[in-house]
Amino acid sequence: MNVLLWHVHGSWTTSFVHGRHRYLVPVTPDRGPYGLGRARTYAWPENAVEVTPEELGRTEVDLVVLQRPEELELAERWLGRRPGRDLPAIYVEHNTPKGDVPDTRHPMADRDDLLLTHVTHFNELFWDNGGTRTAVVEHGIVPPKVEWTGELDRLAVVTNEPVRRWRVTGTDLMPRFAAVAPLDVFGMGVAGLPERLGLPADRLATHDDLPQERMHAEVARRRAYLHLCRWTSLGLSLIEAMTIGMPVVALATTEAVDAVPPDAGVLSTRVDTLIEAARWLAEDRDAAYRLGARAREVTKERFGLDRFLADWDRLMEEETCASR
Repeated sequence: MNVLLWHVHGSWTTSFVHGRHRYLVPVTPDRGPYGLGRARTYAWPENAVEVTPEELGRTEVDLVVLQRPEELELAERWLGRRPGRDLPAIYVEHNTPKGDVPDTRHPMADRDDLLLTHVTHFNELFWDNGGTRTAVVEHGIVPPKVEWTGELDRLAVVTNEPVRRWRVTGTDLMPRFAAVAPLDVFGMGVAGLPERLGLPADRLATHDDLPQERMHAEVARRRAYLHLCRWTSLGLSLIEAMTIGMPVVALATTEAVDAVPPDAGVLSTRVDTLIEAARWLAEDRDAAYRLGARAREVTKERFGLDRFLADWDRLMEEETCASR
C-alpha cells in the first residue's frame, strides 16, 4: 500500500513508517513545514521515500494520512484528487483541544468522508468530534537502544520550545524542582532557558536538538524523568523514558494518569508532592530502579511497536476496503 503522509511529529512518524507499507513523505526545496521530507535526527527505514509535489500527481496513492486541516487542500492540489472522496483518508489528531474546552469543536467534526483517529482516549473524549467516525490508536515506539543506569542524581526533562509554550509545558514549575535536584532539559528550542528562569547552569542545563539515539543515551544516565506538561497529549518522550527503565515524576493531567501506573512513578496535581518525590528519587537510587523496572515492564506491553503497527494496519485496511 502507498500511504501519503507529511512529516509532522518526528517520534510518532518514526514509529509509523516502520510498518510494512511504502510511505510517501512530501519534500519541498525549503524543507518547510509542508515539505520536511525524511527525518535527519531519527533513523527511518528505506520504505519511507521522499516525493515532491510534482511527483505526487503521477504517483499511485492508496491512502492519505492527514494531520493538519490545511493538508486537505494540499493533498487535493498535489494529487489532483480529493481525500475522503476520491481516495481513502484518515485524519490523525495528535493534540489536546484548545480554546473553550471541553466544547472545542474539532476541525474535522461532522464529516462523513474520513476517519478521525486520536492518539489517546483522553483526546477523543475532550474534543467535540461531532458525527465524524472516530477511533483511538495509542502510541507505540521504536524501543530505545539503551537502558537506564541512573548514575547521575539529576532529573531529565524532554520538551520542545519550553520558553514559548511556558505554562503548557510547565516551564514555570522548573525552578521549584531545580531547588531539590539539578535538571537536564533536552529538546528543540531549549537554548536560553536557564537565563529566562534565572537559574545557574549547575541547577539547569540544556541540550538542544540532539540526535535521537544520543539523547536517549544521555537521558538514561539521569535518575528520574520529570514530566511537567499541564495540557498535552501523552508525550512519546515520556513513553520512551519509561521503556528505558526510568521512574516518572509527573503532573496527574490528561492521559498520563492512565499511562503511568502508581508503582512506576509518582503522579499528583500537588506540586509539593512531586517535589518531594523528585528529592526522594534523586537520593535513593534503589527506589528509582524499582519504579523504573515496573515502568519498563508496563510500556513494553502496552506501547510496543508491534501492537501499534498492527492497530494501524487494521484501520488502514478497513478504510481502503470500504472505499472499493
